Amino acid sequence: MTTLRDIMTTDLTTTDPRATLKEVATLMREQDIGNVLIMDGDTLSGIITDRDIVIRAVAYGHDLGSAATDYATGSVFTMAADTSVQDAAKAMADRQLRRLPVTDGAKVVGIVSLADLATRASGGADEQALQGISQPTI
Repeated sequence: MTTLRDIMTTDLTTTDPRATLKEVATLMREQDIGNVLIMDGDTLSGIITDRDIVIRAVAYGHDLGSAATDYATGSVFTMAADTSVQDAAKAMADRQLRRLPVTDGAKVVGIVSLADLATRASGGADEQALQGISQPTI
């Protein structure tokens, strides 16, 4: 059984809750990534994506010096590293998630994206997740 630990990206880019939108966007550009985990010490307090910055802040003309946490998703859904890829794909589809932080105990140890499901997993996990994510929300 393939687990999240087998396919997750372990090179995480994180920032603290005081980071601004500009600082987060700069991290994304420098690391060539689309999301940053917001950590309060060792605790995951949010995740912000490039889309969050554009849709929730830039589109409304908000100051790029604003706190990134104001535009991030809080109460982030996570799954344990020993979760099967199929179970994770189902959870991502059900919750319409494109990125899934992975934990070992209380510690964030990785992240799985749709791209990881597509390139590192077998058994159609990427298709399962994508079908759920692509459904319109009511």
